[in-house]
Amino acid sequence: MAFELPKIQYNGTIKEIPLGKEEHPVIVGGQTCYPFYLFEGEMPRSPIIAMDVYDAAPEEWPEALLTHFADVLNDSVAWAKKCVNDYGADMVALQLASTDPNAQDSPAEQAVEVTKKVVAAVDVPVIVWGSGNVEKDSSVLKMVAEQCAGESLILGPVEESSYKALGAAAIAYQHTVAASTPIDINLAKQLNILLGNLGVPDERILVDPTVASLGYGLEYSYSVIERDRMAALTQEDERLQFPIVCNLAKEVWKIKEAKIAEQEAPKLGDPSKRGVLLEAMTASLFLLAGADILIMRHPEAIQLVRWFVGELMAD
Repeated sequence: MAFELPKIQYNGTIKEIPLGKEEHPVIVGGQTCYPFYLFEGEMPRSPIIAMDVYDAAPEEWPEALLTHFADVLNDSVAWAKKCVNDYGADMVALQLASTDPNAQDSPAEQAVEVTKKVVAAVDVPVIVWGSGNVEKDSSVLKMVAEQCAGESLILGPVEESSYKALGAAAIAYQHTVAASTPIDINLAKQLNILLGNLGVPDERILVDPTVASLGYGLEYSYSVIERDRMAALTQEDERLQFPIVCNLAKEVWKIKEAKIAEQEAPKLGDPSKRGVLLEAMTASLFLLAGADILIMRHPEAIQLVRWFVGELMAD
């Protein structure tokens, strides 16, 4: 008797979300099976990689990163162009880190100016990510949404305490939101419900489950993403059937193993390779959990992840 591979019956589908302008759209979602389970269903498109671009020169970056970006760290526009033209980024993730009240506390007007210049410089979708300070992000992202009306940005993080203001701005000015919750599937579902009740169309919602680096809590993030996909595909939970974005680069490159010099920790190996492998492994694990969009940083890590995806997507 021939062996027959047992297969899972999927009843749900991940929503297809168009990102960016109509003339240069990037579509995510559409899966009818678990990640890369091509023997059970369809995964019509490969995951998307967005590259980090900062609105001000970042501090304390290791040499492994500076080697690739030292010439553009003070110019967000040149940085964005380099990510797209030299490294083939599918999207750009503009990190408005300088707006953080605990850092430079730059004004919303400055964030708007930088965003406009970056959007005009590239023909790929642009994610605009706040500093993580809810109060400041609400005012900054709301102004960015208004001043960049019709540019089809992805605004994040949109949290439960800011969803009304930012959700309304997304509706009014035709943007997408990255609904962000702290590593909890029930909170993720609840925020998606709240955004839907507010009137944000399903085709303008992405899920940001909050992620951590390998060795620093990745297993919790992995579990939440995995459970999200299980509920979406096998339990037909419509409020979890949204593409997932993982803002992982800043989590990986802030840990000590990615930054510490070789003379301080010789047993950790070559620092030029250490962070690359940490980022690539972190990204690959989130892909296996169900991520649709990865926000990454190091070109060599991105190259490794693209190879990994290519192998998994091959017939």
